[in-house]
Amino acid sequence: MSKTLARNSQTLSNRDETRGTADGGVEGRSAAGEDSAKRRQILEGARRIFVAVGFDAASMNDITREAGVSKSTLYVYFRSKEELFHALIAEERDRYFAEVEALLGDAEHPAETLQRYGERLAELMMSTQAMHAKRTVIAVASRMPHLGREFYRHGPQRGLALVSNYLTRACAAGTLRIDDVPLAAAQFIELCTAGIMRRRLFDDEAPAVSDGERARLVASAVHLFMAGYGAAR
Repeated sequence: MSKTLARNSQTLSNRDETRGTADGGVEGRSAAGEDSAKRRQILEGARRIFVAVGFDAASMNDITREAGVSKSTLYVYFRSKEELFHALIAEERDRYFAEVEALLGDAEHPAETLQRYGERLAELMMSTQAMHAKRTVIAVASRMPHLGREFYRHGPQRGLALVSNYLTRACAAGTLRIDDVPLAAAQFIELCTAGIMRRRLFDDEAPAVSDGERARLVASAVHLFMAGYGAAR
């Protein structure tokens, strides 16, 4: 009896060790889909394919070849090219908001704060990566409306909320006077890319916006904004 119990105990122990290894526990191996380096490898491969051939023309086979992984590995991490696109957009978006949110801190000096924020906002909104993402979403929105909704909800709508929050704080500090804060936030964002965004969006060969041109554009936006909403008007 004791020998039988010992054998059963050893069998269970071996099973536990095997299960632990497979789950990434005993020998420290990552569980399926949790290897950050492999995930990054796949995302970079997908990014290159989307840029090279576009979202519609891209296939999961293209992505596996470009990323240098097997199809079974790819599907462990991402179930579709739509999911890959979402992940790429989310990465860019999170970096963007982490950076620009820090610029909207000083409610006592809105003109200076909005100038700094506006310049960085315009630079990021009109970057090559942002333009490519916008064109992709527009191209597939009629067939995949949920993609357009998600893109707007987690991007532009979140950005509007961020600026609205800052303007509300500036109003509370007495440095701005605004009756309709969400409208004012939308106006400022539009002013920061006025006359340039559409050119960049529709003309892939349009020249890049220089730092000087961007600063001049945002300075004009801030001037108009403060003329309409500044506490001293």
